[in-house]
Amino acid sequence: MTLRIAMWSGPRNISTAMMRAFENRPDTAVVDEPFYAAYLAATGLDHPMRDEVLASQATDWAMVGAEMAGAGPSGAAVFYQKHMTHHMLPGVDLDWTAGCVNAFLIRDPAAVLASYVRKRGEVTLADIGVERQGELFDRECDRLGRAPPVVEGADVLANPRATLTTLCAALGIPFSDRMLAWPAGRRDSDGVWAPAWYDAVERSTGFGPPSPEAAPELPDDLRRIADRARPLYERLAAHKLVA
Repeated sequence: MTLRIAMWSGPRNISTAMMRAFENRPDTAVVDEPFYAAYLAATGLDHPMRDEVLASQATDWAMVGAEMAGAGPSGAAVFYQKHMTHHMLPGVDLDWTAGCVNAFLIRDPAAVLASYVRKRGEVTLADIGVERQGELFDRECDRLGRAPPVVEGADVLANPRATLTTLCAALGIPFSDRMLAWPAGRRDSDGVWAPAWYDAVERSTGFGPPSPEAAPELPDDLRRIADRARPLYERLAAHKLVA
């Protein structure tokens, strides 16, 4: 029986490092942003390496959802799915998520924006996925009758062992020491977009220290986005796991 874990995050939120941690477990296979091509095809947005992304993945939402509800690669006991919340456009069928343990990875929106604009110059509130993350969180709360697991990226960086142990317990799997360190370099499981986004994580061999700048200074346009995002972030942060 495969345990499917859907980890819902916005961009620039240690989501790839978390994928590394889970992939380093002996019982786990991972998938990297499987709805990215479908999202780009539907929106027409110009992201880095757009053509390569579209060529690398299915663009049919239903097909991808069926794959996420399946056994996963290599018949692994745990199938960890790294998902970007903003990829799930309104009207997309989310029924497949009922077969997953859905968890939510959060980060202060000011820190997200400060990191995001270093990779892509223009950004909107929708691009960082906070609104959609809140909607997906509410949907899962309604389905479960309780809050699903929420983990703060900064908590993982500050105390990886304790925070991941608590997260694993909430997901229904044992913690593994192998989640704390991994070999540097690219993975076959990385999305084709890795050269545009994953330079730091490719150099990493584990979780780095928390950013010393918890609340970075932002220009006025980004500060306005951060201010709109903050109540949404704080609503989920109220439910975050405490190690």
